[in-house]
Amino acid sequence: MEFIFGPILIVIIVVILLNCIRIVPQASAWIIEFLGKYRCTWNAGLHFKIPVLHRIVKKVSLKEQVADFEPQPVITKDNVTMMVDSVVFFYILDPKLFAYGVERPVAAIENLSATTLRNIIGSMTLDETLTSRDEINGKITTILDEATDKWGIKVSRVEVKNIAPPKSIQDAMEKQMKAEREKREAILTAEGQKQSAITLAEGEKEAAILRAEAVKQQRIREAEGEAEALLAVQRAKAESIKLINEANPGSGYITLKSFETAEKMADGQATKIVVPSDISNLAGTISALSEVVKK
Repeated sequence: MEFIFGPILIVIIVVILLNCIRIVPQASAWIIEFLGKYRCTWNAGLHFKIPVLHRIVKKVSLKEQVADFEPQPVITKDNVTMMVDSVVFFYILDPKLFAYGVERPVAAIENLSATTLRNIIGSMTLDETLTSRDEINGKITTILDEATDKWGIKVSRVEVKNIAPPKSIQDAMEKQMKAEREKREAILTAEGQKQSAITLAEGEKEAAILRAEAVKQQRIREAEGEAEALLAVQRAKAESIKLINEANPGSGYITLKSFETAEKMADGQATKIVVPSDISNLAGTISALSEVVKK
């Protein structure tokens, strides 16, 4: 009988010892009481629990937690009732304060968040609420973080998810936005037409300038061409006279040219032609060959 009782006793002792060995996982903390009084906080690792004397009161997760709260009715400064819901991100900074500081800490954070949200939005108008979400988030985060310090909770941030005004306000806002879009569209259309007219006028102006410049250049070229042609004719005549003088023409050639000149003069409106008596001496007075008397 003694041989059977001995092994059983050893097994019981081993089981008790194994049951007293506790392993706290990573990112966790256990609150330990000794005879009903706070004894210590076990962090991650191996720990030995004294039977009967030690009691694990609370197992606390040190990971960042998310509390998503239901929408809350909030009244703005201009008496508009909206439904606003928020999300609070927090983690346990002091497991002891978290265990003994407040009963149902998540519910406490929810109520504190709703109260703070009502106070902040109650001091703002509807338009300010809709356009100042970052400011609201920052104020709530600061207030909650200060209030939850005594609970061992660190509020990292608070986000306002949805802000839902009443249906009538939403309809009015949609009409206002539609009117603003139509206004911007009309302004952009008018600006486009104005710019188009300006561009067209500038194009026509530049085209007229280019046409006038082209006409000017054409006339200049024509005048230059005519001047060059006249100059060429005069140069040719001068060259021909030079060649005639260098050739020392005889009296017969001069007499012949005199007759050609007289013939050209007779083709005009002249009715009288005076021819020198000694036509053979015409070479010396060819510049005063004839006198035309008009009626």
